[in-house]
Amino acid sequence: MQINANSLSLQAVNFISMNVFTTKHALQKAISAVREVNSTLGFVPTMGALHEGHLSLIQTALDENELVVVSIFVNPTQFNNSSDLEHYPRSLALDKTKLESLGSSKILIYAPEVDDVYGEAISTSTFDFGGLEAQMEGKFRPGHFDGVGTVVHQLFKIVSPDFAYFGEKDFQQLAIINKLVELTESPVQIVGCPIARAENGLALSSRNTRLSLEEQGHAAKIFAILKEVKQKFGTKNANELKEWVNHQFDNDAVLSLEYFEISDEITLKPMRNKQPNTVYRAFIAVHIRDVRLIDNIALN
Repeated sequence: MQINANSLSLQAVNFISMNVFTTKHALQKAISAVREVNSTLGFVPTMGALHEGHLSLIQTALDENELVVVSIFVNPTQFNNSSDLEHYPRSLALDKTKLESLGSSKILIYAPEVDDVYGEAISTSTFDFGGLEAQMEGKFRPGHFDGVGTVVHQLFKIVSPDFAYFGEKDFQQLAIINKLVELTESPVQIVGCPIARAENGLALSSRNTRLSLEEQGHAAKIFAILKEVKQKFGTKNANELKEWVNHQFDNDAVLSLEYFEISDEITLKPMRNKQPNTVYRAFIAVHIRDVRLIDNIALN
């Protein structure tokens, strides 16, 4: 059942997680109807195709707030590849079932159409993220972070959350969102959550659904390489590690390396020479066919 109603009674709180709000007006009415005085509102923005990683974010939000909004919206402005947008998995009915499996009446699902978020014309704002957007993902996906910033800012205005939850798998995005909050002076606190992984170490991603079981098994190599990089970090410099990682993909018929970088965790600038009192993180992007997978690991 989808709700576009203009009003919602307090009694609806017991079954509100069973419904999908398709307009911001209906969502805001629902929030006003069920939110208690001095309660906190958590927000987990997603593009759907929910997996255990998403559910762990949502569970954390549920544990820390009296009410949680989960958005399911495939945002067109953050895709620089039209094929990736076209093939991005969409499964609203299944997503709804997974959210209901959490057994909470505290969840509001917001699954809008594009025009409800952007109005009649889609436009992308431009942000100065202080150079964070120029590294790694920004080099290979031009305009991506302006698109991310645009939709997240719009969603923050619609939902008005106290806390918003993001996974560290998209660590660069997490840094960008923190900067966005600073730039826009948004009254929301960003909460970063650990990477959720499959038993074989593969970082959970909606894109994993496009991989065969055999390919998912092969993709476990990504995290295995990152773990070995962490072990070698104390004795090898950045260039040696990059050469070693590149060599791991030289004769791989399944995985194709797009980039590997060791960066300052705060500025995201590539490490040249290891500096004291600096936290470093390794970042990687790999392709299996036309499926793009990213991952990262803290090094020290």
